[in-house]
Amino acid sequence: MSNRKKNNLPPGPGPWSALTNLLRLRKDSLGFLKDLTNEYGDIVKFRIGPYKVVLLNHPDYIKEVLTVQHANFVKGRPLELAKLLIGEGLLTSEGEFHKRQSRMIQPAFHRKMIQSYAETMTEGAIHGMHSWKAGKELDVLTEMIEMSTIIASKTLFGVNVGPEAKEINEALSTAVSLFDRISVPFSELLLKVPLPSTLRFRAAKERLDATIFRMIQERRKHPRDTVDLLSVLLNAQDGEEGMSDEQVRDEALTLFLTAFDTTSLALTWTWYLLAKNPAAEAELHAELDAVLAGRTPTWKDFDQLPYTRMVLGESLRLLPPIYLIIRQALADFSIGDYVVPAGTIVLMSPYLIHRDTRFHEDPDRFNPRGVFNKIYGQSSKYEYFPFGRGPRSCIGESFAWMEGTLVLATIAQKWRLLLEHDDEIELLLRINLRPKNGMPMRLEPR
Repeated sequence: MSNRKKNNLPPGPGPWSALTNLLRLRKDSLGFLKDLTNEYGDIVKFRIGPYKVVLLNHPDYIKEVLTVQHANFVKGRPLELAKLLIGEGLLTSEGEFHKRQSRMIQPAFHRKMIQSYAETMTEGAIHGMHSWKAGKELDVLTEMIEMSTIIASKTLFGVNVGPEAKEINEALSTAVSLFDRISVPFSELLLKVPLPSTLRFRAAKERLDATIFRMIQERRKHPRDTVDLLSVLLNAQDGEEGMSDEQVRDEALTLFLTAFDTTSLALTWTWYLLAKNPAAEAELHAELDAVLAGRTPTWKDFDQLPYTRMVLGESLRLLPPIYLIIRQALADFSIGDYVVPAGTIVLMSPYLIHRDTRFHEDPDRFNPRGVFNKIYGQSSKYEYFPFGRGPRSCIGESFAWMEGTLVLATIAQKWRLLLEHDDEIELLLRINLRPKNGMPMRLEPR
């Protein structure tokens, strides 16, 4: 590679803007990134404090990083903080260790296993609705979190956390709030200082560890012939070697955290968008009435509810919980007409790509039927990637589609969820895309 090519860096604001960039990123990361693409194009370099960053904003470039050149990228520094909570789980591990763990966990997400979880998913939704009453006002985000926790604990661990659910949810919420520090330079050093937030995080981690290690130890002492993730993890072998209790804990907590946070957010945003789009809601109800006629859905209904899946898929397009995917380059790499140096943090935003007029017609409109080819078509995989793409895409994607579709169908048969206020919901941009003040809605029976 010639020196001229090596020096062919992407355009972007100068290095003197590093502090301003940090402040803008923390205030409104999506607005800041959108402004960069408007000014500099689809490949933009900039600095955040001491870190070199490049933003990629085209499906072809997303494909290069997530699939074609994936071996040159790791999750990198941004997820070092996550390791403090979830250790070397699938989300944070790299290289051969990640491949080994993925091989051993994959059986938990085979089609028949996913089908076996379906009844637990609908039971979790029914249990979550047991105290709902006509006219009741509730925070739908809290309700979806509680349902997701119940479903995750039963499908992942074969137990009903019952009275512990509230404490576990609080511990998970505290732990997730740690990730708000990811964009702060040297934030890992702050966790060595006994600040109140650090002490809360440590207490939350200890609470989660105690619960999961107890489940692991009880299952090792009293094995059972159950179909759940914990059984798969404890019985997993790669050659002659299985997982230690620490490895089981890391993977179990990673998947539990994912189910708790992303699935609950996906459902919350779906109820919000349905409330804003009554025509789509009416079409959803018509499909549920025709296919289910009031009975509880089963896994066999999954393929019979295409519009229900489209509604969920369109919600994932407009308001993807994972709105920003982050990688770090191990070596210099070519992208478009430019060369990006080793060590650079690479940002890719499903939110921005999903709302780009070049790739989606009338992209700000809620149009479930328009998303069909984005989900199932072969020509536009990188124009729609709420679960990532390539070898490091979400291993639980099939689980999420099944849970989201069945929970949505179970609830929407019985209830309409109406917005309490007509104001736009303010976004809270942490590691995932959240409603800033929850999702207040009012229950109306169908």
